[in-house]
Amino acid sequence: MAINVKLNERCGGLCELCNSLPATNEYTVSPKKDDQVDNQVALCTTCLSAIEKNEKGDHWRCLEGSIWNTGPSVQALSYRLLQLCKEEDWASNVIDSAELDEHIIEWAMSAYAQSDVHKDAFGNTLEHGDTVVLTQGLNVKGTSFTAAKGTIVKRIRLVSDNTEQIEGKINEQTIVILTKYVKKA
Repeated sequence: MAINVKLNERCGGLCELCNSLPATNEYTVSPKKDDQVDNQVALCTTCLSAIEKNEKGDHWRCLEGSIWNTGPSVQALSYRLLQLCKEEDWASNVIDSAELDEHIIEWAMSAYAQSDVHKDAFGNTLEHGDTVVLTQGLNVKGTSFTAAKGTIVKRIRLVSDNTEQIEGKINEQTIVILTKYVKKA
């Protein structure tokens, strides 16, 4: 597969990670889009295969050099791949010595970020307006009643700053319920 002329000029025909094999692949560093060369890295088939297989190991020693590349996309991908090997002394040393802009580190680490998703006790994704069933009896603080196991709570609301909590009405009172005690109906 031929790579973009601009990308090929930037890399000089060599993989931007290992810098030893011919660059044959355009790799877009997520979450960026491939509409700009600045979001891409020129890779050889060996490096691309190692990325796709989430491989760790000595192959990535090449990142000791690529982390110093002037291209933000190469820096971000190098930093991201170093995170896979961070248990190894050499990778940890490279991570500690690399002085990257904060936005490059955020770009690199975006692959590991998890979005705020509310999940019930069984791993089902909860959304505003869902109906849930309590999986165990709950003492409702500040009230004189206990919500029995099997109680149906309709039209829940998600607590925006805490993925472990939802709000719902039981006995006409709005209460906070931990998601680990509910099952999506």
